[in-house]
Amino acid sequence: MAQPALRCERLVKTFATMRALDGLDLAVDAGTIFGLLGPNGSGKTTTIRTAFGIYRPDGGRVEVLGSADVVAVRNRLGYLPEERGLYARMKLQEQLVFLASIHGLNQRESERRAAVWLERVGLASRAQSLTRELSKGNQQKVQFAAAVIHDPDLVVLDEPFSGLDPINSRLLKELILEQRAKGTTVILSTHRMEEVEAMCESICLVNRGRAVLSGRVKDLKARYGRNTITVEHDAGAGRLGGLPGVQTCDDSGRLTRLQLAATADPRLVMRAVLDRVGVASMRLDEPHVEDIYMQAIGEREAAV
Repeated sequence: MAQPALRCERLVKTFATMRALDGLDLAVDAGTIFGLLGPNGSGKTTTIRTAFGIYRPDGGRVEVLGSADVVAVRNRLGYLPEERGLYARMKLQEQLVFLASIHGLNQRESERRAAVWLERVGLASRAQSLTRELSKGNQQKVQFAAAVIHDPDLVVLDEPFSGLDPINSRLLKELILEQRAKGTTVILSTHRMEEVEAMCESICLVNRGRAVLSGRVKDLKARYGRNTITVEHDAGAGRLGGLPGVQTCDDSGRLTRLQLAATADPRLVMRAVLDRVGVASMRLDEPHVEDIYMQAIGEREAAV
């Protein structure tokens, strides 16, 4: 079996009286895109910072790229933090050159890669601009370039799509997939479930400092079964609420997703839908990652 790119075992981290990580177990397969999910304050960022040696754990162990000493492999790691870390008064070109150099690249190679990455993110013409002169979205693209400019083996992206419009979100998605294609392990911490659905092979859902749910996305979907009816109709919002056998109704007006209760008969629910609205299309689907997320968090909160 291949060595995981990241393994956390019984990880504990406490701040004053708050236990941010409470025996967290996590394993990330090498060469995959892995989704680290959870509500605000669940422990995701603490997990990342503890794994990368920014915080010292109070218990448990971490192994990164096969090493228990994260300092020994730090030049093989990339990190895009949730709180952005660019220098506001530095020019883009010199900033990327500096950040590449601290990962061990020489001046000439740092300059070459800085030019390449500014071109890749569409900012070559702004190479001499100060960071503070850029929009939030453009700063985000520079931050991504800084995280991968040294060709890391493992890169963590904490809310990488924050501040990006749809065009730049698509560009960033393509760049992340390129990293995966060349064998880089990518850990994606995000609230954007559509990106998790499209990109991640495996996920771990963290809540209250513990792993609530983890595994390959396709296996988790199979475990939860085909329990969602997707209805396309023109009846407007609010027409399909309160149907018997439906646990939750996600109604966006023209498209409605009905998550079924465990004991519901999908055929009876579909008949009830047909009685209420004119249907353009209707199908029984596997749950989306967002459905699994909401159900798992709900079950966890109910058990506390």
